[in-house]
Amino acid sequence: MPGKRHGRQFKLSAARLVLEGEVPVKGLSDQLNVPCCTLRRWAAEYEADGEDAFPGSGNPVTNKDYEILKLKKENEELRKEVAILKKFRAFLRQAQA
Repeated sequence: MPGKRHGRQFKLSAARLVLEGEVPVKGLSDQLNVPCCTLRRWAAEYEADGEDAFPGSGNPVTNKDYEILKLKKENEELRKEVAILKKFRAFLRQAQA
């Protein structure tokens, strides 16, 4: 039996409640009838993507463009990290000289 599907607004609201921390995740899980691990995953997705979290209908074909944008964003972040590491390595070399 497949799990119940929740709408985008439901997930956004639940994720916000988890991140606010006013209600323990276990209590929220019981109130919403959603597993704790699912609530934590939604909160992590919301924290990472903000209001852009939970796009589309869950269909991978529908979400293809979103996935491309997400990968481009991740690629840009990784490029920035590499640039910082290169600068740090140069700094270390200079400090050792």
